[in-house]
Amino acid sequence: MSRTAYSAALLLCVAACHKQQPPAAPPAPTVSVAQPLQRDVVNWDEYIGHFEAPQSVDLRARVTGVVTKILFRDGQDVRAGQPLFVIDPRPYEAQLRQAEAQVASSRATLINAQAVEARSAQLVQAQAVSREELENNQAQTRTARANLQSAEAQLYNARLNLGFTTVRAPVAGRVSSRRVSLGDQVTSGDTLLTTVVSLDPIWFTFDGAESFYLKYLRQAQEGQRKSSRVAPNPVDIQLSDESGYRWHGHMAFVDNAVDPAAGTIRAHAVVANPDHFLTPGLFGRARLLGSGTYRAMLVPDEVISADQSRKVVYVLGRDGKVVQRPVEVGPEVMGLRAVRDGLAPTDLVVLDGLGGLQPGMKVQSRRTTIKPRSADSGPQVPQVTVPEPSAATLSGQGA
Repeated sequence: MSRTAYSAALLLCVAACHKQQPPAAPPAPTVSVAQPLQRDVVNWDEYIGHFEAPQSVDLRARVTGVVTKILFRDGQDVRAGQPLFVIDPRPYEAQLRQAEAQVASSRATLINAQAVEARSAQLVQAQAVSREELENNQAQTRTARANLQSAEAQLYNARLNLGFTTVRAPVAGRVSSRRVSLGDQVTSGDTLLTTVVSLDPIWFTFDGAESFYLKYLRQAQEGQRKSSRVAPNPVDIQLSDESGYRWHGHMAFVDNAVDPAAGTIRAHAVVANPDHFLTPGLFGRARLLGSGTYRAMLVPDEVISADQSRKVVYVLGRDGKVVQRPVEVGPEVMGLRAVRDGLAPTDLVVLDGLGGLQPGMKVQSRRTTIKPRSADSGPQVPQVTVPEPSAATLSGQGA
């Protein structure tokens, strides 16, 4: 064999020995899959509002006089009818006695006029007096009766004025600070003494957007949810330093018109406040029943992806391949996301490894279960940090 032929054969042998085998296909990725949880849920709409006293009364003097007593401590809770101020009653006691004397005098005059009229009536029958004199006596009786009625009205007014010298709380609630001092001269219908607000129950007042109002009207027409005008729909309220919805009430009022400038409608809920903890003016976050009950599928929030304007999840098909499924999502429930449409109870939702998946990809599946991540406490809200105090004093020496 020539040297050239030998070299060619050697090269062919080396090339054959170094021929690479085709790479093996990568193994199918392993993912966890589970059926969604099924729950009957309702939606809640959130509002920001404030607490308001159902009754806020500016307490003014109803008689003129000098303040002689102040019977409350500024800012204390009071009951309905509790005495708060005393205005010097002595002038009004004198007026009452004068009115009582006037009533007694008018009653005596009437009795005498009635007796004279009775005698004149007998004498007319005996033709001892003229009928004209009888008619004059009858007129005097009517005048005396009218004078007695006038005197009784003045007596009633004197008793009222004497009663007004003790100023009482018109409603149960909390009194503000005194606006007058002992010895001050007050004027009837003019001088403001203090303010009283009722606290139990208390209102939570808020403004709702026109879009929510229209949604509630449509739901009422379709029988999904009753209007708050006719039904005490539940309302839960959270204060600014709370993480949960501790306060519970019900709707009691929806205004009769939408404000065209703001595009909102005013409403309020009634909340029990037996310990007077809630104070008018406090702000809070409320959630109002926003839908009827519907069946929803619950899945973890992280399994839902955005595909342009759609929300999608990956579902395992019967052939072991993943399928992209468009879904309509709802609010958060028990730490999971409610899916209103797009998932069936028997679907196997892919829970992990989502970053490397493509529609139609073959996967190895591992069955698991979806569990609630929190109690049914409603929407999650950020925790509000209470500011640190700026100063401190020994107990009993501070304000």
